[in-house]
Amino acid sequence: MSTEPPESGARRAALQVFVGEWDEQVLLPDIPPGRVVSEWALDGTYLIQRADIPQPEFPDSISIIAYDAETDAYTMHYFDSRGIVRIYEMGLRDGRWTLLRDGRWTLLRDKPDFTPLEFAQRFEGIFSADGDTIDATWNTSHDGGETWELDFGLTFTRVK
Repeated sequence: MSTEPPESGARRAALQVFVGEWDEQVLLPDIPPGRVVSEWALDGTYLIQRADIPQPEFPDSISIIAYDAETDAYTMHYFDSRGIVRIYEMGLRDGRWTLLRDGRWTLLRDKPDFTPLEFAQRFEGIFSADGDTIDATWNTSHDGGETWELDFGLTFTRVK
């Protein structure tokens, strides 16, 4: 018998919107599109995202997304081909923990973890109504999150 709160299943199920294969287009000149594949692991306990962009300035990465019922929060553990390891606080919101309309995906790293915190990072993605496109931005802050600067924009488009 599970001791997990009933809403835990709904919180995990909200991650289903990511499952599949996506084109990832960084909105900078001369950057070819990359690919992101998201799939469940360990009987739906974790979501694994693999990202590959054929451009040396953008490392390939693997992320593991988890929902923690104890803290009622999502966490993304990020690993990339440069050997960088980071932890992001992750949010999904539209008031119902599903992303059917006006869904927003956020990531925040504003505390040191496995990598020194030379700057804070914030990601915000907005899902299209059909869930097949995510328009997103990465921002950085060098003053502890008081002010943010656009690092780059990107668009994810579901392929399958």
